[in-house]
Amino acid sequence: MKYKDLYQNSINDKSSFWKEQAALLDWFQFPTNIITETEENIYSWYADGITNMSYLCLDYHIKNGRGDQFALIYDSPVTNTIKKYTYNQLLQEVEAFAGALKNLDIHKGDTVVIYLPMIPEAAIAMLACARIGAIHSVVFGGFAPHELALRIEDALPKAIISASYGIEGAKKIPYKPLVDRAIEESEFKPPYKIYVQREENFDTLNHQDELDFHQISKNATPAKYTPVDSTHPLYILYTSGTTGKPKGIVRDTGGYATALKFSMGAIYDIHAGEVFWAASDVGWVVGHSYIVYGPLLQGCTTILFEGKPIGTPDAGVFWRIIEEHKVKTLFTAPTAIRAIKKEDPEGELYKKYDLSHFNSLFLAGERCDPPTYHWVKELINRPVVDHWWQTESGWPMLGIPMGIEQYPTKAGSAGLPICGFDIQILDEEGLPHEPNKEGIVVVKLPLPPGCLPTLWKNTPRYKKEYLNAFPGYYLTGDGGYKDAEGYTFIMGRIDDVINVSGHRLSTGEMEEIVAGHSAVAECAVVGIADELRGQRPIGFIVVKNGISFENQALENEIIQLVRDQIGAIAFLKNVYIVKRLPKTRSGKILRKTMRAIADGIPFTIPSTIDDPTILDEIKETLNS
Repeated sequence: MKYKDLYQNSINDKSSFWKEQAALLDWFQFPTNIITETEENIYSWYADGITNMSYLCLDYHIKNGRGDQFALIYDSPVTNTIKKYTYNQLLQEVEAFAGALKNLDIHKGDTVVIYLPMIPEAAIAMLACARIGAIHSVVFGGFAPHELALRIEDALPKAIISASYGIEGAKKIPYKPLVDRAIEESEFKPPYKIYVQREENFDTLNHQDELDFHQISKNATPAKYTPVDSTHPLYILYTSGTTGKPKGIVRDTGGYATALKFSMGAIYDIHAGEVFWAASDVGWVVGHSYIVYGPLLQGCTTILFEGKPIGTPDAGVFWRIIEEHKVKTLFTAPTAIRAIKKEDPEGELYKKYDLSHFNSLFLAGERCDPPTYHWVKELINRPVVDHWWQTESGWPMLGIPMGIEQYPTKAGSAGLPICGFDIQILDEEGLPHEPNKEGIVVVKLPLPPGCLPTLWKNTPRYKKEYLNAFPGYYLTGDGGYKDAEGYTFIMGRIDDVINVSGHRLSTGEMEEIVAGHSAVAECAVVGIADELRGQRPIGFIVVKNGISFENQALENEIIQLVRDQIGAIAFLKNVYIVKRLPKTRSGKILRKTMRAIADGIPFTIPSTIDDPTILDEIKETLNS
């Protein structure tokens, strides 16, 4: 069936469409209640189904002859380690650790916090929790103790699982002191702390409640999978909220499994036995959906990468991994591609590798600016799909369904709506916008399977933040527009739209133009307070390596570029050349923080920031 027909089926006959997709999974009890509205605008998928995610990811494939196929490849250039696990070996590790958790009286419905770097034990711990029906909450290993403490207090875990250290560049970052400080700050004290000893005796485990990950696994009876309701929470994943208190996104089991399995084939065109690599971190939603659960549900080989796109050892590491492990599809963030582009603008390192089996590149996490899109598309000469989704959705909402029909991609667009997502563009009164007019991106309810059913122990906040603004719709928080062919362009968060002299202008559009200058490697445009106009934009640019320039001349060229393409109304009068842009560890540019610095208003240094010293450099640049 062609994409348009399949998509319309998913919107017009949701129950039949998602019943067919659910039938592709091996349920213990197949659901008869496909979708249920439990209260106004709150929906439940497959309520009477019974399943287990660990079974679907491991036991099912072994039962069907994939036991000796590689399930997971750990590639760590920072430790010079490559380790491969077959489905049989991964199941053995998961069963053992699941048994260890049961020995600690951790069972179905209990919560476990996982605070680990990108090591195999992260995936093992997640699958082990799923195996016994425990609800895991993975906290990104780069979070500071205060942020970890907030999550401990909200999740109330029976155990926290951590490791000796994470690696940043050439530095080992000890985790145990961070965990100790978080627990000291937290009002709730987890009964057990479990540590993966990356080196013998790296940590001193003095107390009865401090346990060695591999030692307790070795002494445990392997655990069989525990059947759970389809609606049973698989995990909580915290995301930042406007109030400063993290929001616990809840993910169910059966709906999520159904959606991920559908997405692997329909969107990524990846099938059992093939190799899929999401170059992300298990601390983020991409890591949950497309490092651990999605590829294993599909019977694929997944790559768990401990390193960076540059510097481990160079800007060719992605291409080396694709060649060495026969990766068919790579999924990464535009930030990673821009970093590679800056270090290797001519793509010389790419030419060193045999990538004949490499099929496509998917980008998400932030909007991919057209210059980066064109650069990488020309370099790899393969489909490059910029697709869009959120922690809340759990899987893509916009994209090109490569496994259904390979529509052309458009630079700057996140593609077409994925089956199940009725995406609309509304004005502030809730009325639909005509094509090519920017508005607020919403999704008509009900959301398809796999999306958040609510927030952890906080349905009122879920309704307030996502459902109340436009009754009958889920508020994505992003602005954008659709063109006449139905392609959607996501232009950034709603608060990235600025009002200059009463005219609404997109900083995302300005960034596109600035990024198109041949000297610009990366850029950010933010709206700052202006006494006369309300707001006005300013730009920050990072210049490509090896380009000589005169500051004022380059700044003037970029200002003129924006004036030429948007008009004087844009009023971009200031462009600052900086060495680096402040970012989170997942690669998102901290525009809100930059705006606060420029406006001279107090701000809190985000806990997710990659390097706080960059903020001082931004201040100095603005002051000079």
